[in-house]
Amino acid sequence: MRNLISLILLTASLSHAIQLPFDISKLWPVKPPPSESLPVVETPQPPRIAIIGAGAGGSSAAFWIAKAKERSGLDVEIDIYERNDYIGGRSTTVYPYNDKAYEPVELGASIFVAVNKNLQRATREFNLSLYGFEDDDGDMGIWDGEQFLYTTGSKTGIFGSWLDNLKFLWRYGYRSAKRMQELVRSTLDVFVTLYNSDAPQWSSIEELKNALNWTELVSLTGAEYFLNHGVSQRLITELIEAGTRVNYAQNVDDLHSLVTACSLAADGGVSVKGGNWRIFEQFVKRSGARIFLGTEVVGIQRRSDNGWTVATQDGHRDYDAVIIAAPYHTSRISLPDDISSSIPPQPYIHLHVTLLTTTAATPDPEYFGYKPSGKIPTTILTSFDGARQGGKAPEFNSLTYHGQAKIARNETHDAQNTGEWSVKIFSMEPISDDWLARVFQGQVGWVFRKEWDSYPVLPPTVEFPPVKLDDGLFYVNAFEPLISAMETETIASRNIVELILKEKFNSSICPVETTRATTDGGVYGWDC
Repeated sequence: MRNLISLILLTASLSHAIQLPFDISKLWPVKPPPSESLPVVETPQPPRIAIIGAGAGGSSAAFWIAKAKERSGLDVEIDIYERNDYIGGRSTTVYPYNDKAYEPVELGASIFVAVNKNLQRATREFNLSLYGFEDDDGDMGIWDGEQFLYTTGSKTGIFGSWLDNLKFLWRYGYRSAKRMQELVRSTLDVFVTLYNSDAPQWSSIEELKNALNWTELVSLTGAEYFLNHGVSQRLITELIEAGTRVNYAQNVDDLHSLVTACSLAADGGVSVKGGNWRIFEQFVKRSGARIFLGTEVVGIQRRSDNGWTVATQDGHRDYDAVIIAAPYHTSRISLPDDISSSIPPQPYIHLHVTLLTTTAATPDPEYFGYKPSGKIPTTILTSFDGARQGGKAPEFNSLTYHGQAKIARNETHDAQNTGEWSVKIFSMEPISDDWLARVFQGQVGWVFRKEWDSYPVLPPTVEFPPVKLDDGLFYVNAFEPLISAMETETIASRNIVELILKEKFNSSICPVETTRATTDGGVYGWDC
């Protein structure tokens, strides 16, 4: 019987591809329909949620919904729309020379740290290998455009060796350094409460800011806040600013102090081997969501039944709820006027990323004012303080060697030095070929350039976008003016999924009867 059905289906499919010499319908006469049509019985469709964007926020939103489905038996379909042809959003990698024999290089979001519990947990759950930031060999220096203000002898961290410790304390002072660490730690101690099962849920960023007592942190620049709390001007404009310029491409007197403190939380910095996007790929895969890559959403409109219609260039579909997990003002999505006017403009930093390979073991010493035999760091961060005093501004935000471009292995599988390094440069202006030839002494192989709207401009602020745009319509990136990072997108999406589950299904990621406090090392959402 199964073979007969298969043959019929095959014949039916072939009949669309070839012209038969007779009318096949005459072999099985069809009875005419009755004079009165039978009633049409529509099969109820399960509720549907649309997610716009497959970066950290969108992919994790699908994952949190799937967790609720798994635990509560919730019947809901998930569709993800992504205008790019890949998963990961601002987290993506490229291969030098477009050759997969080389090690991939992060083009966007590069590092997450020990305090980022969702991403850390994901790497363990998904069995992803990590590459430690401290694994990069080489020295670190802070360059102001005309001179190195501070250098370390080995890239094992600012406090990596006793000599580095002495140099650091001599320049910046014990009391000031200790105070900086205390301020950063106190901020992180509050931040990690967001992973507890009793963490606040919020329908607005103002609500969360107040619940966590972060009003002062977002109302002052990093320079103002750290100076007001006992950190020296030199430490602020050199070391702290080096962190804000590499992590957010903004100076410490422009950026609000909450993000400034977060940019200094570098302990345990890692990235996923093969690319951080692999986390988000796993979020999508394990969610069971349907994903439409290369599909741009052009509009989201209300329906009369309190649902939403999502329109793309290919058509439209109706949903019970929609999660926008992409920066609205760069998405080109049309929303009802009353909603679009409620989202304040959010400018982004336009960053130039230059990736290259070079056989030069360090940048050219003479470019930095050293003799040809001078020792130059292979991680160079920058301060804008020289330019504030009327000097020359740095021509880049950061310049970092990222290890061997290609790892050769012999028969015993030991890695061998191939003599070519991968380098990443962040800058506010394009880096020319002539500049690269000068700084790397003509020893440049492959070059790749990318322009990003990489980070939101993050000055002190009291105004935030709405998290809930309307019933059933939510905005993950409302969190970005507070803190912008891969990890915080996963936290923002978890909160939004909780709001939708409560509003639409009277449910939760963790059923109430199984929810327990997760202050003992658990992570809410993962653990119930």
